[in-house]
Amino acid sequence: MPARKELPSTLKRSPKKAQDTWSETHDSAVEEYGEGERAHRTAFASLKHSFEKVGDHWEQKEKKGPSDKQAAKSGSAARRSTAKTAGGVDANASKKHLYEVAQRLDVPGRSSMTKDQLVDAIGKANNRKTAKARS
Repeated sequence: MPARKELPSTLKRSPKKAQDTWSETHDSAVEEYGEGERAHRTAFASLKHSFEKVGDHWEQKEKKGPSDKQAAKSGSAARRSTAKTAGGVDANASKKHLYEVAQRLDVPGRSSMTKDQLVDAIGKANNRKTAKARS
């Protein structure tokens, strides 16, 4: 099934380039692995290399690259790992950038948070915004 017909809701609210990245990778992964979870994971991994989730949509990152430690792994090591991902938050971004994203999402207590706490708080804020947008 062409990916355009099954775009996740967060991508429907995102720039065309993010939609294209996810769709092209998903379609290629479907050809390689078949339809299913692995194709979706592959498409999101590709998306997270150039985009970060902010609220209920994806925005282009300032600098391309893996978004967290899990994304930096490759191949079968990444698939076998049970490590938690940052869920689209660019955990490798500077603390200043994460603070600015937290500010845009109105995360309470952000000024006293560590970088890891900001990543977690942004992830939770993203989930809340996405849930609200879906309802």
